[in-house]
Amino acid sequence: MPAPLPQRPFGAVLTAMVTPFDAGGALDLDAAQRLAAYLVDSGNDGLVVSGTTGESPTTTDAEKEALLRAVLEAVGSRAHVLAGVGTNDTRHSVELAEQAAKAGAHGLLVVSPYYNKPPAAGLVEHFTAVADATDLPVMLYDIPGRTGIRITTPVLLRLAEHQRIVAVKEATGDLFAGSEVMARTDLAYYCGDDALNLAWLAHGASGLVSVVGHVAAARYAELVRAVDAGDLAAARAVHNALIGPVRGIMTRTQGAIMAKAALELQGVLANRVMRLPLVAATDEEVAVLRSDLEEAVTR
Repeated sequence: MPAPLPQRPFGAVLTAMVTPFDAGGALDLDAAQRLAAYLVDSGNDGLVVSGTTGESPTTTDAEKEALLRAVLEAVGSRAHVLAGVGTNDTRHSVELAEQAAKAGAHGLLVVSPYYNKPPAAGLVEHFTAVADATDLPVMLYDIPGRTGIRITTPVLLRLAEHQRIVAVKEATGDLFAGSEVMARTDLAYYCGDDALNLAWLAHGASGLVSVVGHVAAARYAELVRAVDAGDLAAARAVHNALIGPVRGIMTRTQGAIMAKAALELQGVLANRVMRLPLVAATDEEVAVLRSDLEEAVTR
C-alpha cells in the first residue's frame, strides 16, 4: 500500500515572494500583482507575502497591508496567501496579525523573535499570543541562522496543541528533530531551505516555501508529485536539474537579491532594486546567475 499523502494546509509549493519596488525604491503594487499572477501561473499554489525574502524588515506596516491586499486581489481566489507577521515584539506581531486578518490573508507566517533570544517559556507565550489574535491558521518559522534561537522539540510539541498552529517552515536543517515532531504531532512541515527540498519531502514534509520557486515552481511541483508517487529516481532527477538555480540564487549572496535579479533576467520584473541595507546584484553577479539558470535548461 502506498503511504498516505501528507496534510497540506497551505498547499504544496509556495514561494516567499519578493517585494517589487520602482526605480526610486517605492512600493510598486502593479508590479506585485503581475508578479503574483506569474508565480501562480508558473505552478505555485501558495505565496508568502512580507517574509524575509519580501524585505519585511524595511517595509512599513502600511506597505505590508497594501501589498497583501494587492496580492489577494490578484491571486487570492487561486492560491493560499500567507502574510508574514513575525517580529521580535509580541505586541507588534499581534497588531500585524490582526491587520493581515482584516485584509483577508489566508494564513500567517510567524518567525521566531530575533535578536532578543527569549527562553522557551517566552517563545510559547509569543507564538500563542499571535495565534490567539485571529482565527487564521499559523505556520511557525524556525530559522536560527537569522534569529539566533531554535524552536526546540519540546516547544514545538507544546505549540502543536494549539488548534490554529498547524505548520512549521523548517530552516534548521535538522532532519531527525523534524522527523520526531512530525511523528508525534499533526504539524505539517514545509522545507524552508531550497537545498534540502528533496530531503525534507522524502522525510514526510508536506511541501516547501521556496525562494528558487520564483523561477522553478513547475519543477518543484513535479518534485512533489514524484515523492508522492514514491518515485525517488524521478525526484532525484528534478533535484539534480535544479542544482544550478539553487546555487545561483541561494549560495552567492542573499536570496532576495538574486531572486530579483533572476526575475529581471526573465523579464518578469523591470528592475532589481533593493532597499538598504540590501543592495542590488552587480552586473558581474547577474552574469554568473545567468549561467546558473541556464544550467537547469540544458540538463
